[in-house]
Amino acid sequence: MALELDIRYAVDDFRLSEEEEDLLVRMLEEGLRREGVPAAEISLSFVDDEEIRGLNARYRGVDAPTDVLTFPLDDDPVLGDIVVSVPTARQQAEAYGHSLCREIFFLIVHGFYHLLGYDHDTEEAEAEMFRRQEELLAAFGITR
Repeated sequence: MALELDIRYAVDDFRLSEEEEDLLVRMLEEGLRREGVPAAEISLSFVDDEEIRGLNARYRGVDAPTDVLTFPLDDDPVLGDIVVSVPTARQQAEAYGHSLCREIFFLIVHGFYHLLGYDHDTEEAEAEMFRRQEELLAAFGITR
């Protein structure tokens, strides 16, 4: 699998460790393998609530922060962009009672499946998307 992952950190108080970045790449490569995608390019940005709120307002018409946004591109092998709000991820990790790392990885994998065309707009679609997400996370030991 060939994955090109470009990571941008637009927050001062968060960085994945080298080990976490390596794990993330291996996980996304496994996701690509499972989906039969031979190569992909993904841009991943870690931002604050202000930046994600602006993106959410501009592209979705929702003037509020959110946890993750995706911007799929129809350009093989470029899958698109995943944008994660670190402050929102921190709040959710605390609320769900698991680690920030687990929440960040969940949000990235969630965005990854959106880039691959999965959605959760119906109960059936949501069940399929979340099953795939949880299977991929569990394969790498990332559980609740």
